[in-house]
Amino acid sequence: MPKLKLTRKELGELIFEAIVTMTMLFFLFVGFYLIFNQIVQTPSDLLIKTNSLWDMILYFDFILLEYRVVFLIFALLVSILFTWWRLFRRYNQMQLRHILAELHYIASGNFDHRIKANLTGDMNDVVNSINTLVESTVAAMDEERKIEQSKDELITNVSHDIRTPLTSIIGYLGLIEDKQYSSIEDLERYIHIAYEKALQMKVLVDDLFEYTKVRQPATPLNYTKLDLGKFLEQVAAEFELESARRKIEIEVIMKTDPLMIEVDVDKIVRVFGNLVSNALKYGEKEGWIKIQADKVGSEAIISVINSGEKIPQEALEELFGRFYRLESSRSQQTGGTGLGLAIAQSIVALHSGYIYAESDDEETKFVMHLPLTQSSE
Repeated sequence: MPKLKLTRKELGELIFEAIVTMTMLFFLFVGFYLIFNQIVQTPSDLLIKTNSLWDMILYFDFILLEYRVVFLIFALLVSILFTWWRLFRRYNQMQLRHILAELHYIASGNFDHRIKANLTGDMNDVVNSINTLVESTVAAMDEERKIEQSKDELITNVSHDIRTPLTSIIGYLGLIEDKQYSSIEDLERYIHIAYEKALQMKVLVDDLFEYTKVRQPATPLNYTKLDLGKFLEQVAAEFELESARRKIEIEVIMKTDPLMIEVDVDKIVRVFGNLVSNALKYGEKEGWIKIQADKVGSEAIISVINSGEKIPQEALEELFGRFYRLESSRSQQTGGTGLGLAIAQSIVALHSGYIYAESDDEETKFVMHLPLTQSSE
């Protein structure tokens, strides 16, 4: 960093300060010499009667006469040191003035600006602390903006997903209200469509409620120790009809068996339900799904793998975002609510674990790392 550059006005102030200080010291020493000389030449009777004090004055006068050059050099050194001390104090005040000006400039909205000056002593620590504080403040502001933007996106996405089925419900119920149907079959069809749209809204509201709940770090979990192999077999059995309809084979592979783990069963069921549902929706037709589990150290590594097309890298980075769907449209028939993976990630995080996705030309893999036991904290 460059040294602090003084303005011409500030340099003039320092020079003036030096001249005034040296002048004051000169007159101070001259005055002291004249007063002392006057005392020696015309001493008072009281001073002469005080033998010890008068002898001291005479001795000091002898020293001044004998070592006049040494005294002048000493006086000059004292003057220089005192002047340097005064200038150093004034220079520190100027540094502080520069720092305050920089702070006002940053406070006026120039948050990208940093104080760039190589100062001395405590001033340098002050500058570093200010720069660190500004950076942390800017980071907090950016995070706040992201949160606000995320809230806006949440409201927009929820409004979009609710409005679509709600419009259909209102439309078909309006037809029924106005008796704009020609037969009982038309009436039943209108009611059935409105009912299905209402179910779609319920799924969205339930997912939104679940997402909001699991996003809270203080969400209570009811841990249960279970056999992971048997648990995964039950999960696979729940999707047996759906997988048979899509001609997709689900296989559970336990590389460590038995494998005991502590989890909140209700919430972990939701995680695997979301992952397997995604694999069925986006996996290759007449393909396969493998659920693998293994023990590595003090954690279980569980993978849900499906055959199918490769997911682009940029999409992999967004998969766990709220309302993200691989297809460009927001069709609930193909993509659900878009909250499934976000919910799964939050639940895994509540279990002190993490989840990520990998994909290549042959398969897509969702990998979870979960601790085998949960701490009391």
